[in-house]
Amino acid sequence: MAKETVAVFVLCVYLASSILPSLACPYCPTPTPPPPPPPKKTPPPPPPATTPCPPPPPKKTPTPPPPPKKSPSPPPPPPTYPTPSSPPPPTYPTPSSPPPPPTYPTPSIPPPTSVPCPPPPKAPTCPIDTLKLDACVDLLGGLVHVIIGGDVTYQCCPVLEGLADLDAALCLCTTIKAKALGISILLPIALEVLVDCGKHVPSDYQCPDP
Repeated sequence: MAKETVAVFVLCVYLASSILPSLACPYCPTPTPPPPPPPKKTPPPPPPATTPCPPPPPKKTPTPPPPPKKSPSPPPPPPTYPTPSSPPPPTYPTPSSPPPPPTYPTPSIPPPTSVPCPPPPKAPTCPIDTLKLDACVDLLGGLVHVIIGGDVTYQCCPVLEGLADLDAALCLCTTIKAKALGISILLPIALEVLVDCGKHVPSDYQCPDP
C-alpha cells in the first residue's frame, strides 16, 4: 500500500512539472508526455510466522511433608515449699513528746502617766474690798499737782493698815485701774502715800497685769 502511494505521488509531480512550462509559455509547443512507467508489482506480503506452541511444563512431583516433630514433654514443675513467714518487726513504744514549755503571761506595761502641767500662777489679788479705797483714790486724783496733805493720810492709811507692803501697793493699783484713771500718772503719788502710811515699796514698782 505504501508503494502505491509513492507511485501516485511521483506521477503527480511529473504531471505538475509538465503543465507548469506550458502555462508559463503559451506559444511553446506542448511536449508530449512520456509514457508512464509501468506500475511496479509489489511482492505479496510474507505469510505470518507461526510461533510453535511451547511444550507443557514438566509436572512437579509434590514433596512429601516432613514428619511432625515431637515436642519434648515439659519437665515436671519443681516442688513448691511453703515460704516461711517472717516474724513481725518489734514494736517499740512511741516516746511521748516533751511537755510544752510553760507560758507566762506577758506583764502589761502601764502607759506612761502624763504629768499634768501645773496651772499657771494666779494673778495676785487685793486681799481687801477695793471699794474701801475709792475715797483714797479720789483724793489721789485731785492731788496730781498738790502736795500730799493730812486728808489723804487720813483716808488711805486706816484702810491699808494691817496689809503687807506689796499687798497695799496692789490694792491701790487695782482701785486705780477699776476707776479707769491714768495709772502711769497716779502710781508715783500712790507710792508716796504708801511711804507716809509706813509701807516700804521699791521705787521702781509696777502694777501687775490683770
